[in-house]
Amino acid sequence: MNDQDSKNKIPHIDREERETLKKRIFHVIQIGQKDDSASRFCDYMITTAIILNITVLILGTFDELAHYQDFFRIIEGITVAFFCIEYACRIWTAGYLYPDRSERKARLKFLCSFDGIVDLLTILPFFFLEGFVVFRVLRVARILHLFRINAYYDSFNVITSVLYEKRNQLISSIFIIMVLMVASSLCMYGVEHRAQPDVYKNAFSGLWWSMSTIFTVGYGDIYPITILGKIFAVITTFLGVGTVAIPTGIISAGFVEQYTSLQNSGVSRSEDMITITAVVDSASPLRGKKIRKIELEHNIIIAAILRKGAILVPADELMILEGDTLVYQERVQL
Repeated sequence: MNDQDSKNKIPHIDREERETLKKRIFHVIQIGQKDDSASRFCDYMITTAIILNITVLILGTFDELAHYQDFFRIIEGITVAFFCIEYACRIWTAGYLYPDRSERKARLKFLCSFDGIVDLLTILPFFFLEGFVVFRVLRVARILHLFRINAYYDSFNVITSVLYEKRNQLISSIFIIMVLMVASSLCMYGVEHRAQPDVYKNAFSGLWWSMSTIFTVGYGDIYPITILGKIFAVITTFLGVGTVAIPTGIISAGFVEQYTSLQNSGVSRSEDMITITAVVDSASPLRGKKIRKIELEHNIIIAAILRKGAILVPADELMILEGDTLVYQERVQL
């Protein structure tokens, strides 16, 4: 009877140990866990592997270093093997990254996420370098892996938050730039086509001229020679300088708003809003949810997240974890 009981307990113990190991690996491979020495070491290893991988990718393009290609290939193989192990661990522990989903759906969610796609694109080219051209081109995708280094820190989150919050204004400004480019290209084609039929062959030639004029000082390969064309070029240049400056102003204003929000994230009271600080525990309904979903469901505005001694900007896709301290504003009845 005792032997039978022992046999029945063994799978249960193994399952608990397996879940404990999985949870530990999940915390180790998460970036930015400052109080976990193993996680910090993993961060350094990932950073080193990314830098080495990109370095040998660049050095491999020099003909003078052709006799080092075998060495570069070895370094590349070691770093890609490290990426494969990390990729497998992230798939295995995806259930902790998306606790509100089943294990199968969590893994599928990770595979379709930005991090999952970038991880896959950094691995595939190594195994298909001699195949289709598209796989050789995908080697450049390794550079995207650098975003992983700073993915959970303030600077990267500020940029992504500003771009997302100001997306409508940025799209509008880009639309204005496109209208200016098309209008100026058609006008320049109409003015210069007879004088330079070989240069301004069609509207696309004018589009190339307008793009190089609006975004730069011109490449010099296409330029007007008629008086009317030169006058129109001066007008286009002035309009281009002002138009291209619009997205810059929008993004700059967004940065100021984000940092002002962080500086004013202390406990404060206004006419109908109060700032509250709360710690997310294991029983909290906010654990495992993303910022955007929390703000919509609970009608609050999250100003900052304190995690492991670091202050994080509340990006919409950032997930709340157990132990986080939320600084948020909630509407109150006066």
